Amino acid sequence: MSLRIATFNVENLMNRFDYSGFRNELRQDRTLALFEIKNEAEYRLLEQARTIAHADDTRQLTALAIAAARADIFCLQEVDNLEALQAFEYGYLFKMIGQGYRQKYTTSGNDARGIDVAVMLRPETAHGQPIEFVRMTSHAHVTYADFGLHTPELSALGEAENERIFRRDCLEIDVTIAGQPLTIYSVHFKSMGSPRNGLDGREATMPIRLAEAQAVRRIIEDRFGKDHVGDKHWVICGDLNDYRERVLIKGEAHGGYAFEPVGEEQSSVNVLLDGGFCENIVERRPVLDRWTLYHTRGPQERHLCQLDYILLSPALARHNAKAIPEIVRGGQPWRTPFPPGQEVERYPRTGWDRPKASDHCPVAVTLDMG
Repeated sequence: MSLRIATFNVENLMNRFDYSGFRNELRQDRTLALFEIKNEAEYRLLEQARTIAHADDTRQLTALAIAAARADIFCLQEVDNLEALQAFEYGYLFKMIGQGYRQKYTTSGNDARGIDVAVMLRPETAHGQPIEFVRMTSHAHVTYADFGLHTPELSALGEAENERIFRRDCLEIDVTIAGQPLTIYSVHFKSMGSPRNGLDGREATMPIRLAEAQAVRRIIEDRFGKDHVGDKHWVICGDLNDYRERVLIKGEAHGGYAFEPVGEEQSSVNVLLDGGFCENIVERRPVLDRWTLYHTRGPQERHLCQLDYILLSPALARHNAKAIPEIVRGGQPWRTPFPPGQEVERYPRTGWDRPKASDHCPVAVTLDMG
């Protein structure tokens, strides 16, 4: 009895317009920055036109990437709301896979932009075993004080003790697969952001992600008990916005690229992996072939890294010792440099930078649930 589960940051699956770029240049799309815009009313009209013009190609590519992952259960990040997800499935996914993810779950989390985590379920697996929803629990309300996780480093970032830990949510979904229980923790940690206070964006925001990771671990331990947590079937899926290693990129397209893997001394992901609490099964892939995102701020700052994770409980990891996750990269833009031997056929109409399926790649794995 097998189950295929996947995670994917779909990058701003919105059903509303964002006009904040009129007053905040950092939020303004580069297309509109080319033009002189007289007032906010004109900006709003142009932003609507721009968004609609870009959205159709983008969502076709997003749907192609989801279809390629062939998952029975999909954990998604950056979903505006249930209405946006339903409209996307009806208008795009349905044309590619037919009746697919009939059950969809999300909650309103803590993100200032309103982007949330979501989970989609098929009625049954590809082999016909029923997938049944049992319950959903949001942990968006948990504060630093609730779990005793407030630190001086968080205070230095302006984080008060009574503030909520999760930037979105840790959405807990219980399902059964042909009667076999599985608990899914769908997460999306704090983004790295831009450099500040003499630190790069990753270092500056690390205390928040460390707290988020500690909170997820605490939630799972409280649920199953520290002595039994390793024996249960659970999985953490999502965009952790941190990496344990990077693949540095040097050179250029005409002369050829060089790819150099470099490990990181500190990562918030380690909080979840320490002591064998769970396993990052993407690390079963070769070191140059674990990346799910291409990061660049220009030729001087380029790397590939894993931000998207499927973390298995010890029991699931042992039972699936040979399972190798797949990373779907056909929706990556043409500007993404691929290490030798990893090139894939891009989806039709993929652009140099956009349109693209997302800045992230879906990660999927088939698990034996017997």
